[in-house]
Amino acid sequence: MPSFSNNIGVVVIGRNEGDRLIKSLDAVVDGSRVVVYIDSGSTDGSCEVASQRGVEVVNLDMSVPFTAARARNAGFERLRAKHPEVEYVQFIDGDCEVVEGWIEAAAQTLNANPDAVAVCGWTCERYPERSIYNRICSVEWRMMGPIGRTSSFGGNVMIRADALAAVGGYDASVIAAEDDELSVRLRQNGGTLLRIDQDSVLHDADIHSLSQWWRRAKRCGYAFAQVSHIHGAYPERKFVKEIWRTWIWGAIAPLGTLALLPFTHGLSLIVLGRYPLIALRTIFKTQRQGFSWADSIAWGFSCAVSVFPQAIGAAKFHRDRLLKKQHEIIEHKLPQAPAMKAIQPTGR
Repeated sequence: MPSFSNNIGVVVIGRNEGDRLIKSLDAVVDGSRVVVYIDSGSTDGSCEVASQRGVEVVNLDMSVPFTAARARNAGFERLRAKHPEVEYVQFIDGDCEVVEGWIEAAAQTLNANPDAVAVCGWTCERYPERSIYNRICSVEWRMMGPIGRTSSFGGNVMIRADALAAVGGYDASVIAAEDDELSVRLRQNGGTLLRIDQDSVLHDADIHSLSQWWRRAKRCGYAFAQVSHIHGAYPERKFVKEIWRTWIWGAIAPLGTLALLPFTHGLSLIVLGRYPLIALRTIFKTQRQGFSWADSIAWGFSCAVSVFPQAIGAAKFHRDRLLKKQHEIIEHKLPQAPAMKAIQPTGR
């Protein structure tokens, strides 16, 4: 193992991930680094699975609404309290399995780039062929950003511990896109974010129904609204373009079309032709980028119609904000079979 391995800590977060969590933990528990698992109220034996693997477990207080950001902060705080020597922290979602060699490559990148505060790679969908919704996620991961300097990262990222502490960690009130929000503050504090051309994790989207996809897109709209509310001012303008597109094509255009029907003798319906045109344009553009026709078609139709649940999510954020309601996660995954069925570590 490289000499820097003892300076790396791992934080895994999860909630009822079942077999996904077992894969996630077994990929990082090798005796050379400290691993902390943060559980958000699982009822499937996840905490027992982690304990059996020698992983330190932190149970979040169930009286406070769960968010991924809150879980990551709890893991980071426990890691810093018990292992202050840790320099780099690899954050992992419980539905992801780290690809062999990723942690070493990420640490080497941070070692070679003193100005870099975070490094991410490519997320690969484990079972894209199992549903059209998994295919959508598979394409989405490859649209995350450019190689080299990038403006943001996802949930599976390695961050310098001192840089994360300097900005106060994640914003626990952000229910989704908390990584995008943190990325802004890290850059504003003078840090550089890097994406390297290497696979980092295998992700199991496990989306098999329209209702799951709808809730996921709704959560995305909530995130656009919340993060743009925080960082929408110049010069950042984070998610401002996305939220305007959501409002116009997810709410204003369709509602306006229906409202004008009696006055235009049906001509206002022409506006709705925009949606299939967007789908077709996206399909051909995605296919030219090297994706299969199946992936391109799934992604194209998702891009065309996701504005509708996104608009509902954005409206929900502003309703919660005006009513001063606590922001709560919008879950789309179904719990897997109890993790205790496969409790024994597999080893590496």
